[in-house]
Amino acid sequence: MATELTVTGMSCTDCEASVVEALEALSGAESATADHETDTATVSGEVDPLDAIVAVEDAGYEADSA
Repeated sequence: MATELTVTGMSCTDCEASVVEALEALSGAESATADHETDTATVSGEVDPLDAIVAVEDAGYEADSA
């Protein structure tokens, strides 16, 4: 299962890496991607979408379910 998020505030590849790191740290996460050009992030695995949003926000970005 994949959870797709809209993430705002990313402006570079370092931002993408921060979002990916936050998402991959979640329990049940298998992998994650982020793209600052499309303001999106995806986490694969059994992850609660609300937990994914909180993780991204804790990393310093705004997030919402896509």
